[in-house]
Amino acid sequence: MLVDSHCHLDFPDFEPERDAVIARARAAGVRTMVTISTKVARFDAYRSIAEAHDDVWCTVGTHPLSAGDEPDIPIETYVCLSAHPKCVGLGEAGLDYHYDKVSRDVADRVFRTQIAAARITGLPLVIHARDADADMAATLREEMGKGAFAAVLHCFSSSPELARVGVELGLFVSFSGILTFKRSDEVRAIAAAVPLDRLLVETDAPYLAPQAHRGQRNEPSYVVETAKTLAEVKGVTAAEIAAATTDNFFRLFGKARRPA
Repeated sequence: MLVDSHCHLDFPDFEPERDAVIARARAAGVRTMVTISTKVARFDAYRSIAEAHDDVWCTVGTHPLSAGDEPDIPIETYVCLSAHPKCVGLGEAGLDYHYDKVSRDVADRVFRTQIAAARITGLPLVIHARDADADMAATLREEMGKGAFAAVLHCFSSSPELARVGVELGLFVSFSGILTFKRSDEVRAIAAAVPLDRLLVETDAPYLAPQAHRGQRNEPSYVVETAKTLAEVKGVTAAEIAAATTDNFFRLFGKARRPA
């Protein structure tokens, strides 16, 4: 069994064949998927997909690149929507300086609001960090000092230092198809250093198809390729990495129901 801890099943890429995509994931041994929020305004779409499939869950949150569209979502809204039975986490939230299309002050405020919502609800926060390592590390340290919250650094491709800070603060680290890319030696070295009990795997589908499928639309079934590479990096069997990442997922996303 594997879990795709982060995909975007609501995206138009999947609209014509969403059920077939989910069926292919199940056939590949992916027994649980989480479709991740990028805008609170689209929560009904995430919820409806999750409600239609026993093995699909969702989150609610504002992506850092959507912070300009949703700069003032009240914390009560995140908390209220996250109470839905199929909603298992907050986010994805965070900081993205790669495009710098949103005021950094606004992005910071929106991120911290979602951290506070995670703290109130006890649900994990899915964190997006791109080209913002120093500010992300500082924010995480500062906010964790205000009160603990659970979180995962998703689609990790940042610095070894941010991974170290995340692990130090009790966060999980999730790896996507980037781990399999030919030039991702540094990412593989980081994965090798992350403790086995803090690792998750994901696709971030429809983006970042693993090396065996480069140039194609990514989908949840391809998480098998990332798990295979992660097993090689950690020096364990594919079965051991599947068991570890699955156990880690349900330990972090405690609201999700584990398949029988």
